[in-house]
Amino acid sequence: MSKMTRSLLAASALMLGLSAPAFAKTFVYCSEASPEGFDPAPYTAGTTFDASAHPVFNRLVEFKKGTTEIEPGLATSWDVSDDGLTYTFHLRPDVKWQSVDGYAPTRTMNADDVIFSFDRQGNPDNPWHDYLPGITYEYYSAMEMADLIKSIEKVDDMTVKITLTRPEAPFLANLAMPFMSIVSKEYADTLAEEGKQAQFNQVPVGTGPFQFVAYQQDAVIRYKKNADYWGTAPKIDDLVFAITPEASVRLQRLQANECQLMPYPSPADLDAIKADSNLKLDQQPGLNVAYLAYNTTIAPFDKPEVRKALNMAINKQAIIDAVFQGAGEVAKNPIPPTMWSYNDSIQDDPYDPEKAKQMLADAGVSNLDMEIWAMPVQRPYMPNARRTAELMQSDLEKVGVKASIVSYEWGEYLKRSTDPARKGAVIMGWTGDNGDPDNFMGVLLSCAATGDGGSNRAQWCNEDFSELLTKAKATTDQAERAKLYEQAQVIFKEQAPWDTLAHSTQYVPMRANVEGFQMSPLGDFTFETVDLK
Repeated sequence: MSKMTRSLLAASALMLGLSAPAFAKTFVYCSEASPEGFDPAPYTAGTTFDASAHPVFNRLVEFKKGTTEIEPGLATSWDVSDDGLTYTFHLRPDVKWQSVDGYAPTRTMNADDVIFSFDRQGNPDNPWHDYLPGITYEYYSAMEMADLIKSIEKVDDMTVKITLTRPEAPFLANLAMPFMSIVSKEYADTLAEEGKQAQFNQVPVGTGPFQFVAYQQDAVIRYKKNADYWGTAPKIDDLVFAITPEASVRLQRLQANECQLMPYPSPADLDAIKADSNLKLDQQPGLNVAYLAYNTTIAPFDKPEVRKALNMAINKQAIIDAVFQGAGEVAKNPIPPTMWSYNDSIQDDPYDPEKAKQMLADAGVSNLDMEIWAMPVQRPYMPNARRTAELMQSDLEKVGVKASIVSYEWGEYLKRSTDPARKGAVIMGWTGDNGDPDNFMGVLLSCAATGDGGSNRAQWCNEDFSELLTKAKATTDQAERAKLYEQAQVIFKEQAPWDTLAHSTQYVPMRANVEGFQMSPLGDFTFETVDLK
């Protein structure tokens, strides 16, 4: 057993209680799930970025707190060529990497780290591209970053030049996403020399406001204030993620002051939270969508008329009433109504079981036996996938379709649901990462996002749809981009690769003495501005 492993086990044992020394200001966040890992690049579940990796890492550019506006991060400034193809980033000097037991950095962050962070995701020949079994870079692939980035050059230690193959309107916003976090090349090189590559995903080293201390699987993650953080120092000394999958238990812990903030309350508990004088509740419309994705490559789901018939058999308003309990609205498009380019003129597939039954018959479908996959965890876009699947199951039975409900552990669910050979339909959802329509339609529905490990869980490749997305990304004229995305939504609705289910309202309960927390339209949770009065 290595020295680092012994130290981490010892730290984990100490963390079983969430107490901290009286002189330290500790903030406990009751997070909803365990992280898939601590490497920010391979994962898209949200629990990795929002609940574990984000406090440790920074990106070249960041989203201003509570907005989708871009501000400097590890780059203090940047220049863009007149043709929109070349971005030159001027890096922040003297940014210190964090240390962990067994590793101490010998230099500050520089251009080598930026190049390594991007190259390892897009270059199959990079030895860190597949350092974990089965690893995929879902975001990097779905957003076609490997095709978009022609070259990354080191001008000098503090200057990086990125040249694109084509103009890309959302490029800066994409760089602000967690998968583009800058990681330490020196740390990776050290681990490779010691044959400890897997540790890169277990013990993160970054430049962010908090520093990783230890993780006890499915129980707790502990961070501490990064004393060398280049930005404004956090107001709290210790940040603890108490992993609490059940919403009711998270609320109990919050009421008992065992944690000071929680995500994703059960809609049924909102009135009780509002009535508790020890708590307060922030809310805003969620930049999200919940959906049922058919595997459009497998019969009979390869027929749009079959998919639309199933959509018409499902009573979405009943799901809103029973599952969301008013904390959401029926979705008709793959992007939320608060997002620019939302096409409100589109008509949703109506709830019409009799017509659905006739459409299935006309398509030659009878005695259909299908699977509905229900995620095992609560997400911001879906309070209870199991209950949603049960309501769907009942609705489909009325039109002669037998549906069985399937579920897996969350990490396994995410992995299996991308399999091109997956049977049936999968309940999934998305919370926007950067406020751009491409982050929904491009990442989730483009041809580039299909395939094993891709985020297009419908495996739907429509060339006309994807061409509209490509054209939209190539212009910086937002009015023109909006027209193209509106056209893309028409094709989406005609082809029905999903049953669009809901857009939820985002609620964040916290103790009344919490100050400085800023809700994000992107659904992430950050704590460097948080304090306890």
